[in-house]
Amino acid sequence: MMHPALRPVVQLLREPSSARGLSLAQWDLVVRVGRRADLLARMAERLAGAGLDTELPAPVWRHFDAARRLSLRQHDELRHEVRRLQPLFGRIGLPLVLLKGSAYVLGGMQAGQGRMVSDIDILVPRARLGEAESVLMIHGWVSTKPDAYDQHYYRTWMHELPPMRHLRRGTVLDVHHALVPLSGALPPQMDAILAAARPLPGWPGVCALGPADLVLHSAAHLYTEGELEMGLRGLVDLQLLLDELGRDSAFWPALLARADALGWQAPLAQALRQLDQVLEWPTPAAAAGWLASQGRARWRQPLVDALYRRALQPDHPLFASALTTVSRSALYLRGHWLRMPPLLLARHLLQKAVMAWRSPPKAG
Repeated sequence: MMHPALRPVVQLLREPSSARGLSLAQWDLVVRVGRRADLLARMAERLAGAGLDTELPAPVWRHFDAARRLSLRQHDELRHEVRRLQPLFGRIGLPLVLLKGSAYVLGGMQAGQGRMVSDIDILVPRARLGEAESVLMIHGWVSTKPDAYDQHYYRTWMHELPPMRHLRRGTVLDVHHALVPLSGALPPQMDAILAAARPLPGWPGVCALGPADLVLHSAAHLYTEGELEMGLRGLVDLQLLLDELGRDSAFWPALLARADALGWQAPLAQALRQLDQVLEWPTPAAAAGWLASQGRARWRQPLVDALYRRALQPDHPLFASALTTVSRSALYLRGHWLRMPPLLLARHLLQKAVMAWRSPPKAG
């Protein structure tokens, strides 16, 4: 059952007209929870789109409007950066493939409305990673992690380079060469994923993942991520993607077939269960049979589901409890387990512990 403090937030996202029945005390709760879940701007877009912004109490709308203006500013900055990045990739004969929030926004998708985009995620073929990194460095992008071990860790085992920051503009760029860690439990399948990327209308030389892969990437990110304080936003991303893409009757069969082909059944099944259990978004009939066939061991599935139900609550004192702390800690460890095999994980944790011990204490 959905947490009572979360219900008005979810209702506003689904049906903005529910705003008319909220008291000031309820608005106070919605604003505080929505801000911590990074959903305030998304709710503002829904309310404004329904023409309800003028009906809200002025002190309430100020919070929503401020978040909405911030998201619009971030979208403008995203467009500005993409206009600068695309020619650089054009010079080396690569499309600029956008991921996650960047793709939702520039693709004009429902999931992009009010979506905060604090950095830009892009995808390049692993074989062309050196060329992409070189052209970026020549034009002012530098790594934020100069440590040699961190560089080795990212390049050898993970799915992205260390974050890069532009020297003048301060923009952060995450350059992915896969969608999941190379050392992890899920097969990367990058040739198939890159082959299915589609051009973004109105953005020459800029692409996004294919429709099914957009959903599977979001699900895989939630599945392998160990830090879930902002996990609810990712779950809402998934709901909005499925709401929009699922209007096409051919989408669900294509999505299920794609998950089977890539070997990514587990993240999609987990996402569908959590959409139902956390957001009360029922699995469509087109996927119900497939989901039923994906059950885990009898004792494990209910345990993992229960951990996610707790961990995906907003990072707000209203949802805090010993069980929430235990759930997030357990899924943090599980996330590392899914990213690296046991011996490699032990070696990595030992190395990080040695580095922390050798680091000089901070002044003050």
